[in-house]
Amino acid sequence: MDYEIVIGLEVHSELKTKSKIFCGCSTQFGSDQNTNVCPVCLGLPGVLPVINEKVIEFAIRAGLALNCEILPFSKFDRKNYYYPDLPKNFQTSQYDLPIAVNGYLDIEVEGQTKRIGITRVHMEEDAGKLVHSGTINNSDYALVDYNRTGVPLIEIVSEPDIRTPEEAKAYLEKLKAILQYIDVSDCKMEEGSLRCDANISLRPCGTEPFGTKAEIKNLNSFRSVQRGLEYEAARQEQVLEEGGRVIQETRSWDEAKGITLSMRSKEQAHDYRYFPEPDLVPIIVDPAKVEEIRQSLPELPDARQKRLMNDYGLSSYDASVITASKAMADYFDETVACQADAKSVANWLMGEVSKHLNTAGLDIEACPVTPAKLAGMIALIDKGTISGKIAKTVFEDMWSSGKDADTVVKEKGLVQISDASAIVAIVDSVIVANPQSVADFKAGKEKAIGFLVGQIMKQTKGRANPEMVNKLLRERL
Repeated sequence: MDYEIVIGLEVHSELKTKSKIFCGCSTQFGSDQNTNVCPVCLGLPGVLPVINEKVIEFAIRAGLALNCEILPFSKFDRKNYYYPDLPKNFQTSQYDLPIAVNGYLDIEVEGQTKRIGITRVHMEEDAGKLVHSGTINNSDYALVDYNRTGVPLIEIVSEPDIRTPEEAKAYLEKLKAILQYIDVSDCKMEEGSLRCDANISLRPCGTEPFGTKAEIKNLNSFRSVQRGLEYEAARQEQVLEEGGRVIQETRSWDEAKGITLSMRSKEQAHDYRYFPEPDLVPIIVDPAKVEEIRQSLPELPDARQKRLMNDYGLSSYDASVITASKAMADYFDETVACQADAKSVANWLMGEVSKHLNTAGLDIEACPVTPAKLAGMIALIDKGTISGKIAKTVFEDMWSSGKDADTVVKEKGLVQISDASAIVAIVDSVIVANPQSVADFKAGKEKAIGFLVGQIMKQTKGRANPEMVNKLLRERL
């Protein structure tokens, strides 16, 4: 039987506030364990929470960027469950009246645009962090760090509109970009500031009712999300094909083994015994404040992609790659503002710049070649001072030394040879030294000229003007 995959994603994003959601403790990552805590976030008796106004502003900002309706009246609720990293034995979250509802996000997969509905965006506090002696499924003990307890989160819940693991990955990449563009979260998955739980079920193709879903946790990268969903879809299909039934449960993704493992039965909403948080007043949002936040939103990825295509003639693919990261898009705009050709900038960003960043494990914010320096190097190529091939050598030196292109070219003697008389002499010597290749070319073997060009470039150490070399070589032949 053919099955259709149905996927819904729940994304938790830590907000970039300096203090926690209900107290004044720092949200700084990497502090010594259990140092960013106080009686409020530890849930000690007799304390009262106070909402951090910046959290509400950031949540509205995210809701608007995700095309949501901002509810004028929302409230906090207590989500009751017991777990060692939850000192109050309940999580302060939002249930039936969240801050934002009914949004959407457009993704592109294999050239096709698809709209993914967003059910809700709500605010809540984060739990602490359990540090296991082994894996989550096999440990002798676990330690608890409460520094993360009370760090503000928004949870973004999608509609079950996603049909493939590839779509899930594209959705997450787009969502991450939007949150970074509006500057509400740094989205560092390695630090836990962007986390994803995936709900997946199968149903026979052509049918309407959803199948029984499993929730996958411990997905700590976009690659893990895609791999975890691929595995779970295959597992559920095997269960159904063998006549079994899928159990509604929470499963953990084991990255090393590439499999999901059963953790516990999946809770329903009533299991959490939600009720309104009695220690916090409801949130009433002024429509004028919502409009003020809307007007303050920056140019978002889709709009920026269209601008790069319309203003600079970039292809849809090139523009989407550059705008997928706000930092990369900012670098592009700054380089073009230095009078560099936009298409050349795009090629260098997606080529040598990305290659060096990946090798060094750096984000583009830490790139040692500044936009102005990259623009200066591209100007030398455009003027014919250096060739594209030499430019790669120049860029390598700029990366390691921090020098600008002019300095590197002068120090290394890399100025391109464009003197026809100097090139002709080398062309003639190569023709004399390679009679067989000359004969092959004259016999109609066009590839032979490539070998001769290579010999000329070798003698000039790559400094000869390639166009001039080809022109003069053909003339002499």
